Amino acid sequence: MRLTDLDIIVTAPPPPGWGGRYWIFVKVTTDTGIVGWGEVYAAAVGPKAMEAVIRDVFERHMAEENPENIELMFRRVYSSGFTQRPDPTVIGAFSGLEMACWDILGKERNRPVWALIGGKMNARVRAYTYLYPL
Repeated sequence: MRLTDLDIIVTAPPPPGWGGRYWIFVKVTTDTGIVGWGEVYAAAVGPKAMEAVIRDVFERHMAEENPENIELMFRRVYSSGFTQRPDPTVIGAFSGLEMACWDILGKERNRPVWALIGGKMNARVRAYTYLYPL
């Protein structure tokens, strides 16, 4: 199984006041037709610039790779810069692509992602969110 296709979906609902103006989703497809979805951290750059970063990370470090090789792909991305300290924009792009790989692996094995990354630890998990006041 190999990663073959990448689609990038940018959504930009009207801003609620404070907070991000857009969300970026990636759809990664394998040569076997399995589709994985991920959400990319939107960084400090605009969506067009972020799309270019996502596409560059995928094409240079992930295309035609087996989605099981997540650590290998991460090391390629991490080590791609001269200082081996990629900026948050590059790692943000990889994070959404990595999510898509885990989604693909879960679908291929008919297992939830939590079972693939270490198993169940707690019966319940406390959640938190913060919404900026309007």
